[in-house]
Amino acid sequence: MLTELQDALLQGKKDEVVALVQKSLDAGIPTVRILNEGLIAAMEKLGVMFKNNEVFIPEVLVAARAMHAGLARLEPLLVRDGIEPKGVVVIGTVKGDLHDIGKNLVAMMLRGAGYKIVDLGADVAPEAFVQAVKTHNAHVVALSALLTTTMVHMKNVVEALRAAGLKTPVIIGGAPVTLDFAKKIAASGYAPDAASGVEEIRRLLAH
Repeated sequence: MLTELQDALLQGKKDEVVALVQKSLDAGIPTVRILNEGLIAAMEKLGVMFKNNEVFIPEVLVAARAMHAGLARLEPLLVRDGIEPKGVVVIGTVKGDLHDIGKNLVAMMLRGAGYKIVDLGADVAPEAFVQAVKTHNAHVVALSALLTTTMVHMKNVVEALRAAGLKTPVIIGGAPVTLDFAKKIAASGYAPDAASGVEEIRRLLAH
């Protein structure tokens, strides 16, 4: 049944995903197994396929919507059972930049991987990232920028966090962003695409 759930999610069949989540619950499968061996396992497969250019952004977005629908059915039960997310990630596009497609994709894939996401949206000031980290006790900050003129603000966010006494790891990404730039601004990590972002955050939290 969980294999069927994975297949339905990978094909972006939202209604079928919800039905299979309910069917799994009715069959007495533990909520955490449905999450880990159904939804999260499928999103991990999708991440690998995306990195290998076997699927593209439209397919990922459709699958992610199906995952959200399944997760919405599970979330109240996960809370009831005391199942904690893998970590809390504050994500946003930096000040001056209104692009959010890449950021949204990363957020969707992180949710699918079992993380709690605090999405601040686009054009986010450094102070807003600092406040969100404090409010939500975030484990990681993920920054996006799509313009060379706005990626410089990533440094301001890193500096604002450190000035506030926060050692929260910062991961950055976006079309003009490079590993060299990440090192230059003292970011903790860099991801060239959404699937790599999930892997990098998993690595940062492991440390």
